[in-house]
Amino acid sequence: MKQLAIIGSTASGKSDLALSLASEHNAVILSIDSLSVYREIDIASAKPSRSELSRVPHFGIDRLPPDHNASVITFIDEYSRACDYAREEEKHLVIVGGSSFYLKSMLEGLSELPSFSSETLQKAKELLCDQASAYAMMCRIDPVSMAKITPADAYRTEKMLLIYLQSGLPPSEWFAQHPPRPVLTGCPVFELKIERSVLRERIALRTEKMIQEGIVDEVAELERLYGRSPNSMKAIGIIEVLEYLDGKSDLNELRERITTHTAQLAKRQQTFNAHQFTLYAGGNAQELYTAASAFLKT
Repeated sequence: MKQLAIIGSTASGKSDLALSLASEHNAVILSIDSLSVYREIDIASAKPSRSELSRVPHFGIDRLPPDHNASVITFIDEYSRACDYAREEEKHLVIVGGSSFYLKSMLEGLSELPSFSSETLQKAKELLCDQASAYAMMCRIDPVSMAKITPADAYRTEKMLLIYLQSGLPPSEWFAQHPPRPVLTGCPVFELKIERSVLRERIALRTEKMIQEGIVDEVAELERLYGRSPNSMKAIGIIEVLEYLDGKSDLNELRERITTHTAQLAKRQQTFNAHQFTLYAGGNAQELYTAASAFLKT
């Protein structure tokens, strides 16, 4: 089994490229996308269509309900499932997605965490009833780790608190004693590059398609079922629709806000990718298809 990863900004055409490669070279696809992993979020995530999903086995899509939190562990589990399937079926693996942070974490590895006892979980739950106090306590215990965590980041505060309560060590000391182990090895990274003006046009077209396909109705139903507190409900595309439903914008303003915020996200993704990955190859869709095909054939 050979594996490769395709990165690039949102709306750059990564999914189409991955689908073409997987179809041509007997591969399965692992999607590493922070929104497509959720069931019921179809239009807002711009996930592949049902017909596209049926062409090639996909992993990492429709795995969680919207009121759960995806994390790098979610995608590590999906990677394991994808690898098992690919090896059994004698296929290659194409990893693709805009959430490059998860890919980087898998390439660099994660530190082993202690096993949390029921007593530790209960103690953490009690302390987190006062989030501000729990955050302040962890800042005193481990200012090094907490310097990277904002007071509003309840998920990461809880993680640091659990490590401390279970191990008795400041999390920074725990991580120093348990260095990360890579999950992904032998996985070259290909970056799909696209001109900014072309990307902006693609984003505008995709935004219009989302509106025409019914993103407003989709988000309204998600809000009815899950409320606004889940992390998935704070994604670009969803948060702007919620503002529209609140009467804070009209349809034209909704269209412009989604387009603008998506373009800003794309710029952040490009900056992140430029500084965080050593590339096997980079280029436009045709150049990357040629390079990736050659890799899978060797």
